[in-house]
Amino acid sequence: MRKINERKRTYLLITIPILALFICFNTVPLIRGFIYSFTNFKGFGDYDWVGLRNYVDLFSDPRVGSSYWFTFRLAVVSTIVTNVISLILALGLNSKIKAKSFFRGAYFIPNVLGALVVGYIFNYFFTYILPELGKMMGSGALSSSMLSNTKTAWIAIVVVCAWQAIAMNTIIYISGLQTVPEDVYEAGSLDGATGWKKFKHLTFPLIVPFFTINMVLCIKNFLMVFDQIMALTKGGPAQSTESISYLIYNNGMSGGQFGFQSANAVIFFIVIVLISATQMTISARKEEQL
Repeated sequence: MRKINERKRTYLLITIPILALFICFNTVPLIRGFIYSFTNFKGFGDYDWVGLRNYVDLFSDPRVGSSYWFTFRLAVVSTIVTNVISLILALGLNSKIKAKSFFRGAYFIPNVLGALVVGYIFNYFFTYILPELGKMMGSGALSSSMLSNTKTAWIAIVVVCAWQAIAMNTIIYISGLQTVPEDVYEAGSLDGATGWKKFKHLTFPLIVPFFTINMVLCIKNFLMVFDQIMALTKGGPAQSTESISYLIYNNGMSGGQFGFQSANAVIFFIVIVLISATQMTISARKEEQL
């Protein structure tokens, strides 16, 4: 009985400080941000209550609308690119090849690096190295920085986001592929299931839960993209790559729109929750059908 009480006390001593830190740095700021969303608070000084005016103004602000359009476009394209490449890499790394463990570790390195560090490295690459290579090859399209063009800057951000996200997704897909029993493949080979048919009818249905995890994580992370924007473009050129998170940070912290952007953050939070819940519901139904 004494050991049980000591164990409970140990759990409490571990849990209470963590819970206190979570409430202090997560829950309290969340509640305060929600309260500020009903005010005209500028981030300093006094403020007045404005009710739902901030929420109404969000739907008529063209800058907010363009940031949502850019963020959703980036999230969808990056999610597709990341999952397609990750799945192909996972299939290759799960096959019988030499130095398999080494390649798995090598592909995971991008996930270890900080997003800001990766962003600054690619910033140098897109600004200096790629244009020089373009001039050497005589390519006019590559002779100038992709980050300075409103039509290509978002593509550069997709490349950086996907390059870093592929690492974790590949590991998750490999974990899923290793749960597929060899008996399934042996039975499928007797029925003539090879190549694409083998993947479509045997492999993919059995790794759908892992596919669901990757899709939800990708959409959530890419919708919240911030570090890559900060390191690569800072929302430029001409605010063409301004994500929702960057807009909330930039205008809220230094633009005197703390209350307005707090309302934007509340709406953005609701949007992410709804998208994630919808993804999980649709995926669950597909798993039941399979």
